Amino acid sequence: MNKKLRTIDITLIGMFVALMAIGANITTIAPFLVVGGVPITLQTFFAILAGAVLGSRLGAVAMIVYTLVGLVGAPVFSKFSGGISSIVSPTFGFIVSFIFTAYITGKIIEKKRVITVYVSAALIGMAVNYLFGTNWMYFAYKFWAAAPEGFTYKLAWLWMVAPLPKDIILAVCAGFMGLRLEKTVLARSQFRKFNRAA
Repeated sequence: MNKKLRTIDITLIGMFVALMAIGANITTIAPFLVVGGVPITLQTFFAILAGAVLGSRLGAVAMIVYTLVGLVGAPVFSKFSGGISSIVSPTFGFIVSFIFTAYITGKIIEKKRVITVYVSAALIGMAVNYLFGTNWMYFAYKFWAAAPEGFTYKLAWLWMVAPLPKDIILAVCAGFMGLRLEKTVLARSQFRKFNRAA
C-alpha cells in the first residue's frame, strides 16, 4: 500500500490544522459563542470530522501536525497559546486525545459508510476525547499542576458535564456532515479514488 503523502493529502491535512486552530479560539473571534460561561469550542468537532473525511491514517496525521505546530510555538491552541510548555498544562491531554479521536473515528467509518456508523463513530470519538483528556487532567492536577482546593476525580468529571451536551450535538453533526461530504464531494474526488485503489 502506498503510504506517501500526495499534494492533495498535504493540502487537506493543512486545512484541518487551520480548522483546529480556529476551533480552539472560536470564542475569541465570536465571543457570543460562550453560553452560561461555557465556551463552545469546535476542536472535538473538527477532530472527529478529520477522521470521518480523511480516514484514520490521514486524520491522525492531521492531528499530530496540529499538535506539533502548537508545540513549536505557533499560537494554535486555546487562548492563542503554544510552545513546549503546553505539555505541562492540565488540559494538554485533550490535545493529545484529538489524535486518537480522529484515528478511531476514521477506523470505524472505513468499515461501512452508512449514517448509523458515521454517528456512532463520531460519538465514540467524542468519548475517547473525554476519557483521555479528563483522566490526563486529573493526573496532571494530582502530580505536577497546582490543583484547586478539594479537587477529586469526581470533580474532574463534574467539570465536564457543562460542555457535554454541546459536544454530543456537535459530534452528531460531524457524523452527518461527514456522510454528506462523502456522498456529495469525496466519492467523486481524486482523493477518495486514490485511497480506494491504494
